[in-house]
Amino acid sequence: MPAKIKRGDTVVVIAGKDRGKRGEVRRVIPKHQRLIVEGVNIVKKHQRARRQGQPSEIIEREAPIHFSNVMLVDPNTEEPTRVTFRAREDGSLVRVGKKSGEDIE
Repeated sequence: MPAKIKRGDTVVVIAGKDRGKRGEVRRVIPKHQRLIVEGVNIVKKHQRARRQGQPSEIIEREAPIHFSNVMLVDPNTEEPTRVTFRAREDGSLVRVGKKSGEDIE
């Protein structure tokens, strides 16, 4: 079955510390059912100096978030929606927003 959320989609966080934030999906990790969303789930990583003379630093980066904690934003209505699939005439599947009933793509 094709993915309900793909790279480049806009999603809204529905659970967790960043609830209500919107962002673009940067990376999808289907094996672990997670995705990385721009500006969401920011964590601080303490990085050791790798070479002599290079300083240690604290880096802020986006950590993965579980699929179940986000909802796709329908590009037609700009509202969060669930996703279903519909078959085209040629047999391929297309994503459809449940609220609007319109194709997403």
